[in-house]
Amino acid sequence: MTRKISEETPAADGRPVRQWRRDVVELAALLRTWWASRHGHAPPDDAEAGTGIGTDTGAGASVLWRMRTTVKDEPGSLAALCIALAERRIDILSLQTHPLARGTVDEFLLRAPGDLAAAEISGSVSRAGGAGTWIERADAHDLVDAPTRVLGLATRTALDAAELPLALRQLLGRCTIRSLPGGASAAREGVPVEGALEQTDTVMRLRAPEGGVITVERPYLPFTPTEFARARALVELDARLGPRIPHGQDVLTLPRGNAITVRRADASDLDAAKAMHERCSPRTLSLRYHGPMGDADRYLGHLLSPRYGRTLAVQTASGRVVGLGHLLWDGDETEIALLVEDEWQRRGIGGELLRRLVSMAREANCEHVYAVTQSSNTGMVAAMRALGLPLDYQIEEGTLVITARLDATPVAIPRSYDHSARD
Repeated sequence: MTRKISEETPAADGRPVRQWRRDVVELAALLRTWWASRHGHAPPDDAEAGTGIGTDTGAGASVLWRMRTTVKDEPGSLAALCIALAERRIDILSLQTHPLARGTVDEFLLRAPGDLAAAEISGSVSRAGGAGTWIERADAHDLVDAPTRVLGLATRTALDAAELPLALRQLLGRCTIRSLPGGASAAREGVPVEGALEQTDTVMRLRAPEGGVITVERPYLPFTPTEFARARALVELDARLGPRIPHGQDVLTLPRGNAITVRRADASDLDAAKAMHERCSPRTLSLRYHGPMGDADRYLGHLLSPRYGRTLAVQTASGRVVGLGHLLWDGDETEIALLVEDEWQRRGIGGELLRRLVSMAREANCEHVYAVTQSSNTGMVAAMRALGLPLDYQIEEGTLVITARLDATPVAIPRSYDHSARD
């Protein structure tokens, strides 16, 4: 069996460390050959097990797991790990390697018998020489190989600047992503042009395309240099492409016969958004912003930036913006916010924006969304209830937080108006 040798990497003590890696195809062939010599056939697939991917009921069921472990960078270490997994009837579906200065982090996608617990798998790995093992349940989405997944994320980012935080989250798994705006932020935070991976390896800081800082945290699993390089490449792609949003729009007819257009908005809509705010009553602005409103320039630029989420604008046939709906990335959570000009309220615009934003959140694989408003805002409460989703209410000193869980099937809602055209 051949080995792949990477370039020498100097260790902390100055001695060279050779990165011994095996080709994934050869590894799969070795495992199946070993299994066949012991059992007379290849590892059972889902059809032979009688169950589908990821089920865990019954003695013959199979479960998908994602696992990481650190092994010594020496011949035979990976083979010993594979044999230990095969002895527990665990099939290796894919393998990625993350070379370090000392040792290598191997990331596996495993298919294991349904009655095999995570602790049993990690115990076998530990006895075979694996260290710092981390394991969690996987699903069918993890079956896509790493190059295909990265290319798909790059494509989504290229089409829509708002996809960058989501693409980073899907690239790196469960993590918290925050954006710090401002041209001087990167220098003030001490972030070099090429980004920085902190000594704990649980926080990476990247220079945002507009000059701010993107912070990514994952305390439960340190980032590897390979992951840092992938994240940096994705941010660099976003910076080279510049500001961009999809240009599709829907033309709708309201019950009163008015035609409106719903489309994506960005910073180019800043003047129109400010003009709409000036036409709104103090009460409407108070319900949206939970108190007296200051200078609109101070926050509208942030709200309209694709870097922090997605915005939908509703405009009339004359081109006037009369409604805004925001889907905002808030760390590892997602906030929904609406504002409809007084003259255009109670026409179904808020409900339409809310349904579309929830649909966008689902497409982004968000587990839930929340809205912050005043307890007296009965319109927002009614619109959230009309989604037909499980809701959680929290109220404190007049501020109401409504959280909708998106993994439930919504009740069918009659549309207050129909699509009349689509670009």
